Amino acid sequence: MPTTATSLDDIRAAREVIRGRLHRTPMLTSRILGERAGVQLFLKAENLQKTGAFKVRGVLNKLHHLSDEEKRRGLITISAGNHGQALAYAAGVEGLRATIVMPGNARATKVAACKTYGAEVIVGGTVHEAFETVEELRRTRALTLVHPYNDPFVIAGQGTVGLEILEDVPDVDVVYVGIGGGGLISGVAAAIKLSRPGARVIGVEPDGAPTLTAALRAHAPVRLESVHTIADGLSAPVAGELTLAAVERFVDEVVLVSDAEIAEAMTLLLQYAKLLVEPAGAAGVAALLAGRGAPSRGGRAVALLSGGNVDLSLLKDLL
Repeated sequence: MPTTATSLDDIRAAREVIRGRLHRTPMLTSRILGERAGVQLFLKAENLQKTGAFKVRGVLNKLHHLSDEEKRRGLITISAGNHGQALAYAAGVEGLRATIVMPGNARATKVAACKTYGAEVIVGGTVHEAFETVEELRRTRALTLVHPYNDPFVIAGQGTVGLEILEDVPDVDVVYVGIGGGGLISGVAAAIKLSRPGARVIGVEPDGAPTLTAALRAHAPVRLESVHTIADGLSAPVAGELTLAAVERFVDEVVLVSDAEIAEAMTLLLQYAKLLVEPAGAAGVAALLAGRGAPSRGGRAVALLSGGNVDLSLLKDLL
């Protein structure tokens, strides 16, 4: 089992687990947006991944390492949407039962997608109450938890994105990654920094959900009493112990962006790169365009477009 410090061997092993089961998402470019930011801009299009987001990488790696008994009991998780869709999809492929608990403010399209993939979906309450529901159901039904981010196998699976970034842009100078609970950036940053130590990794959070920012200040996970952001994929109310440790070790800086900056980045990605991303997927581009993270003038920057599962009614309002 991977240690708390994700290694390159852990991530490479995860790549073998998921090989042939997912899309090798493209690395695209945008000259216009790059010129605005003063960099050579590359866009890792995980919005084109199966289920519309990167999450399925970590889920498949986690399921691979569960015992037959753990699988037989059925699976459970909490999700604002993308992780839930990933678990519902992967469970369906493997013929397993999955229960997805979602807070009451979850986007209707993401709730519907989880149901379409065949999962039992329970919606209601605040995100903190949803966490409590997960724990109660896990205990009373003896279900197996597939945590959305604070799990070594999930982190290693997400790290496969970092390996692909380095294969496509081996001389990358800076990589921008959105942060929710921190699973994605934990794996990607480990892959980048253990392979190319001179590259910078910048984490990006909405200013209405500064989960890792608070944890870094306190040197411990801090529970946010409330989060307010259009980026539901970046709205985890507390970091994990594993993700905080990884961010402290591998991430150069965590910066904040406003919802207005995220919405503008979504619009520009659609207008100039012809890419539809959800708010969480636009966070890295938002930070880059705002000049956060001190990108070198003319340097090679990668922004990770983490997902494309945008609610169409929200999209209409934002655009």
